[in-house]
Amino acid sequence: MEALFGILLLMALMIFGVPVAWSFAGVLMFLVWAYDVSTSTLLLQGFRSLDSVILLALPLFVLAGYLMQSGGVAARLISFMSMAMRGRKGGLGAALIGSSGVFGAISGTATAAVASIGTIMGDPLAARGYPRGYTSALLGVSSLLGILIPPSITLILFGVVTRQSITALFAATIVPGLLLMFGLMLFNKIVTARMLVDTPERMAAISAQKSPHGPLRATLQALPALMMPVVILGGIYGGVFTPTEAAAVALFMAILIGFFIYRDLTLSRFRQSLVEAGETTGTIILILLFSFMIGRIMVAESVPQELTEAVTHLTENKILILLLVNAFLIFVGMIMDDLSVTVVIAPLMMPLMVHHGVDPVHYASIVACSVVIGANSPPVAPILYMACRIGKVSIHEAVKPALQIIFYVALPVMLLVTFFPELSLFVPRLLGLH
Repeated sequence: MEALFGILLLMALMIFGVPVAWSFAGVLMFLVWAYDVSTSTLLLQGFRSLDSVILLALPLFVLAGYLMQSGGVAARLISFMSMAMRGRKGGLGAALIGSSGVFGAISGTATAAVASIGTIMGDPLAARGYPRGYTSALLGVSSLLGILIPPSITLILFGVVTRQSITALFAATIVPGLLLMFGLMLFNKIVTARMLVDTPERMAAISAQKSPHGPLRATLQALPALMMPVVILGGIYGGVFTPTEAAAVALFMAILIGFFIYRDLTLSRFRQSLVEAGETTGTIILILLFSFMIGRIMVAESVPQELTEAVTHLTENKILILLLVNAFLIFVGMIMDDLSVTVVIAPLMMPLMVHHGVDPVHYASIVACSVVIGANSPPVAPILYMACRIGKVSIHEAVKPALQIIFYVALPVMLLVTFFPELSLFVPRLLGLH
């Protein structure tokens, strides 16, 4: 009962606007009081949990993402994708989705994709007749491709708190990520076929936005950016370097490309990126510290085992249990941010999943797909709110298209991933990682 109240307290604190890290601190204080836990031992266990080489990848990937955002990588990717999709109705929307996918395969964060791609593409999409509400909704969901397509900061956190192989987790979400990307492109093609009308204003905007440079120049300019995921993922799966070393390589390439190839990265922007990355990393580390200690308390009090027994008494049907887990993950994702779902709720339900024969690597894909839905669903919907701010539109105009995208694309992908484990396990097994 105390653990359940702790989770409800965490949700309530977030709803009332308490910063995420301090919401975790408030829950930790309550659980320490409720279970009469020794804080000195708990703090020692928490700091020991942070002593992980894998966690070094976190600040490196975060900083690499910020440097790519300010170093011209997103702009070249968008130019290349727009060129590849030229001449097709809805092509610019598809370019937004493709750019989010590729950028996610470099930075590993949704916020960087929203900020970079949304800032560059918002006005051109509006000029071509895309409603800003629809554009913001599409951007919000597409940006979460960065969670599914590796490398992913969310999957790094999941691997740390559940003691799973980061490399195997990266491989597990490749197919779900590609399914979501192609699903979004198909949805965009169907919707824009009737939404975009070839008015004189729209045709004039298309002519005005045509690049003066040919396809060859756009491709050559984007080549350094496109090589980044190839080097990073190829190095990880080829056994050349670990995920932590891959993060260092990503950071080195971001600095090299930003300063010396694109030359958009200045010392001022570099300094600003360092500050922003430090703030983001500090917040995540605080959340991890508090979540580790909360997890220790819950394990000591047998909360995961009690949850497993309670659900098992309710039903033994694996299909119903998976549907219940899906519904619960989506529900908490609507109220809590992706980090909270990953570091608190996901580990809490891990014993239940393992008890019913769900592979932990498969479970990671289920959690990642749920984050895509929850992060764009009211009342909290942090990614959708951010996309609306950048897209210069009210959240009310984006909710309906966002829910349509979730219902027709994200939710079916989540159900496919849930009930067809091979979609997640095929690539890790093919690469000998699982």
